[in-house]
Amino acid sequence: MNIRETALNTIDLEATSVAGLKAFINEDFERTVEFIHTHNGRVVVTGIGKSAIIGQKIVATLNSTGTPALFMHAADAIHGDLGMIQVNDAVMVLSKSGESPEIKVLIPLIRNFGNKIIAMVGNTGSFLARNADLVLNTTVSQEACPNNLAPTSSTTAQLVMGDALAVCLMKLKGFTGADFAKYHPGGMLGKQLYLRVGDLSVHNEKPVVETTATLKEVIVEISRKRLGATAVTEKNGTLVGVITDGDVRRMLENTTDLNGIKAIDIAGKNPKTIGEEALAVDALALMRAHNINQLLVTRNGNYAGILHIHDLIREGLI
Repeated sequence: MNIRETALNTIDLEATSVAGLKAFINEDFERTVEFIHTHNGRVVVTGIGKSAIIGQKIVATLNSTGTPALFMHAADAIHGDLGMIQVNDAVMVLSKSGESPEIKVLIPLIRNFGNKIIAMVGNTGSFLARNADLVLNTTVSQEACPNNLAPTSSTTAQLVMGDALAVCLMKLKGFTGADFAKYHPGGMLGKQLYLRVGDLSVHNEKPVVETTATLKEVIVEISRKRLGATAVTEKNGTLVGVITDGDVRRMLENTTDLNGIKAIDIAGKNPKTIGEEALAVDALALMRAHNINQLLVTRNGNYAGILHIHDLIREGLI
């Protein structure tokens, strides 16, 4: 057996199956999207075997993109889980064959409830397809399994059809990045979407010296506040520059007479700043672009503190 050849053949077969779905984006697909979008109910997704596993992923995608959904295992449905289904819910049934015994038992029960049945099925002549109100066709010509038995291409097709459905619903709802953040507050993704500069800088010291501060005062301020830098302002608070510990070291290397040196003499003009309402991930991008470790944070254009790269590291953004 040639391992690479087998792997490549598997990918080719599944890619062909996915490409074949384009022919099935039809009127029933459009009506399914419109029905789910315009009705107040949820999408109850059900299936058996591998289709059930794909169904759970589709439920997760729908929920995270603003379409309320829940999963009901077809085998458990007739043992009490049918109670999940509410009056306005649409029931989407996943099955490759559309002829599974559990599905044949379940469909008449759902029909008695009066709920809309959406079949995602790989056999449009099946019991499921014939008894559904809407059919999402996920027929594949061949499984990637060498025996053409194990669900491989067929489950990939189901997964992609579910994604197509979710994305269409997202666009109809006008679902934005801000909406997405509300449903993903945890983990790295959530932090990238909602964590703001001010959420981090507010916990830091606010090092600042006036333009007339002595070298000793500058060094003491940087050392005391432990952020590796200090802002430099006029007496009225206007921000004019920044001094980093690197600036101080370079000045000491190049200067023999330290008498009379003031903060303004060594301050870097036009310091890199960021508003406290900016996303922390944007601050990280700015630091990387300019190869710096600190950013001065502003509030309504005024100096409000410092964000250090260590703040981003602690939050796991790096």
